[in-house]
Parts: sequence; structure tokens; C-alpha cells
Amino acid sequence: MQKRSYHHGNLRQALVDSALELIEETGPQTFTIAQAAKRVGVSAAAPYRHFGSRQELLIEAARQGFEIFADLLEFAYNKGQPSALSAFERTSLSYLAFARHHPSHYIVMFESGISVNASPELAQAANRAKDVVQEASRKVVAHLPPERMPPVAMVCDHIWAISHGVVELFARGPVGSRSPYTPEDLLESGIGIYLRGLGLVAPDS
Repeated sequence: MQKRSYHHGNLRQALVDSALELIEETGPQTFTIAQAAKRVGVSAAAPYRHFGSRQELLIEAARQGFEIFADLLEFAYNKGQPSALSAFERTSLSYLAFARHHPSHYIVMFESGISVNASPELAQAANRAKDVVQEASRKVVAHLPPERMPPVAMVCDHIWAISHGVVELFARGPVGSRSPYTPEDLLESGIGIYLRGLGLVAPDS
């Protein structure tokens, strides 16, 4: 990829963007701040005015990724007046869309070894994303009597795990190479089977 042209703009963001490009090309473990600086066209020392370490740069990239992710989930969940099941399906499909359209952010968030608690700002962004799924879980179980109501956090974690699993196993390689079904079909059917199997929602009309 060609070196970025940088002219006294937002160097902090330019470095994040440069790091994301390098991460998508070679993975999150090999890039250096010096490489990011070179791609932007500044000295190797310049990034340290904004980031004290490579770790801080990764944390900021992950934070921005979770903010984008949360925005997508919120938009999908709030669109229209969904049933509980269709809301789950849309938020899960947003998980897929995010992984496909923001692969470098996805890698930093889930494959770089960065903890979501690495900074208060990162934790806040990650929690905002998960809160969308948790709110959907709350609506799913709200109609059940208390003695049959599963923990909202457990349902949320199950749905998150199903979505993440489909992305990792079936959406990140060549399309159709690992399953006769599309990732979208796998997610929609998996969410439906899970919720109906637990008796959490009735089938959509």
C-alpha cells in the first residue's frame, strides 16, 4: 500500500489509520509505531507526542472499533418496531457486517490480546456495544414468568457467542468454503433455534 500523505492535519488519527492498515496486512503482533510513522510520513519520534507506546495505539484503535460496532448494533436494533426475534437477528447480522467491512478494527478488538479493560474509554465503548445485545435479551425474556426467566446476562452471552462463532468459523474465509449455508443463514437459523428451543419467544408470524 502506498504511503499516506500527511500535511499538518490530525496526526493522532492518521497514526491510528496507518496502524489499522498495517494490522490488516500483517496482523496485530508485528507492526511497530515506527512503521506507522513511516507510512504517514513523519519521523519515528513524532507518534510519541500522542501515544506513549504501541499498546496505547492499539487501545485507541480498539476503542474506535467498539464505537463503530456499537453504532451499528444500535442502528440495527432500533430500526423499525421489531419483534424480539427479529431484533436479535438484525443485531447478529450487524456483527457479521462489522467483521466484513471493518476487518482491521475487528482484529484489534478481538485478536490483538488487548483487554477491554485496558483503559476506561475502551471499557466504556465495549460495554456500550454489549449493552445493545443485553437490552435485546431483556426484551426477549420480559414476557416470561419470574420462575422461568433465565438470567439476562446469560442469554446475552449466549447470543454474543453464537454471533462471534459464526463470524470466526464461516465469515472470515472464502465465501462458501466451509459451509453449504451462508453466514447470514447460519446466524438467523441459529438465533431462532436457540430462542425457540428455550421457549423464550414464539415463532414470528
